[in-house]
Amino acid sequence: GGGGGCGTIIGRVRCPIINHSSSLNSFKMIHVVLAASRRSLNRPTKYLQTTTMRSPSTTALLSLSSLVLSNNFSAAAGVTDIHDRIRGSFFGALVADALCLGSHYEYDAAKIKKAYGGVPIEKYMAPGEQMGGETHGIGWGARNYHPGTVAGDNTDYGEYNVLILEHLAAQSASAPRPFDVDSLIPTWQKRLTSSWKQWICTQTKQTYQQIQEGVPTNQLGGKSNAMALRYASAFAYYDDEDAVVDAALKSMFTHRERTARLGAEFFARVVFRIIHQNISPRQAIDQVTKDMDDQWITSKVQQAIVKFEEATNQDQPLSSEEYVDDLSLTSMARLWDVGKSEPIKVGKASPTEGTLPGAIYFILKYENDFIGAAKANAMVGGDNASRSIAVGMVLGAAHGLDGIPKELKDGLNHWDHGSRLLDSLPLLSNKSQAGGEL
Repeated sequence: GGGGGCGTIIGRVRCPIINHSSSLNSFKMIHVVLAASRRSLNRPTKYLQTTTMRSPSTTALLSLSSLVLSNNFSAAAGVTDIHDRIRGSFFGALVADALCLGSHYEYDAAKIKKAYGGVPIEKYMAPGEQMGGETHGIGWGARNYHPGTVAGDNTDYGEYNVLILEHLAAQSASAPRPFDVDSLIPTWQKRLTSSWKQWICTQTKQTYQQIQEGVPTNQLGGKSNAMALRYASAFAYYDDEDAVVDAALKSMFTHRERTARLGAEFFARVVFRIIHQNISPRQAIDQVTKDMDDQWITSKVQQAIVKFEEATNQDQPLSSEEYVDDLSLTSMARLWDVGKSEPIKVGKASPTEGTLPGAIYFILKYENDFIGAAKANAMVGGDNASRSIAVGMVLGAAHGLDGIPKELKDGLNHWDHGSRLLDSLPLLSNKSQAGGEL
């Protein structure tokens, strides 16, 4: 994925090691406290960077806290129809992504808020709408990153999910087959060269060139650590968790870096369990974290949980900040100098080390309000579209289609096309035989 940055850090740094006093009090956190300007987005960063170190009781505490916090989640229990959860996961991703089209790659949250009249986004916007027709991807410059798109269209992240839906819909519905990259490539090439209106990321360009040069399929892709979630339709095609994970990893054949692939697997398993076990997002997140048992995933999930708790604790200064969500994401970041014009704050850019905890933060904070999460994510900016697919799949599965307001259904340009193709996939086309649950 492409992406920009958030500028430089201002202020002094001190790094006391303290014990967290919440339900995760066995975590030791390094708080990098930055004294920053009180103006605009360089406002206080007193609560900033949090890294967590795993202790022996981490897994038990995560499970215990998920049981407690799941009592506060009311949506999943009301979505009793598995087919609604499947549809919700797909269209949740597309709706959340389409809400980001107007502000995608704009890294100044204050600019976004001002452009939208000082309130959260209320409707789909064209790229840079009300911001001069451009967004400022720091390090990449100001431009229209999605030329040819209009309000209600998707960014490249959402469009990739439509592409994978089109591919799966062309397969046999009566006998689902394992995801095959070789059979996807012709569809992918045709879409990129004929009807693709969105940004084309560096890894997509590189992979396209590799294919022209005859690189074997199992060697395609580059080393970008951007999270490329393209498999929202796979939940309507496969009824096996590992088959969904396989599709998730193969659909991101343009990306080969380890953490990007871990992010794809993580959210595939989380969404699958929400759909098939009808559990809350928090329960699914904690289950998958425990079962994957990967140190990197565990640390990123912990980081998100700690930041979510800080941002929602009224005794913490972060909770009262005007730009609380923006500050939460950038405070989980490090500076990333990629040789562009300005250093990038990873928390708002494309790398999975920022997009994964950022997405989890929005999921936990807005667990009972899917549209609230989608709008809040859009308002933060940066590579909000990358986060939107994870946020949309997870909360869309939890809330179902009823969680999407009618005006956002009607305004989504892929709604009719997507509905027709999605309903042709095995787990939805067999609904009459399957009954209420699969």
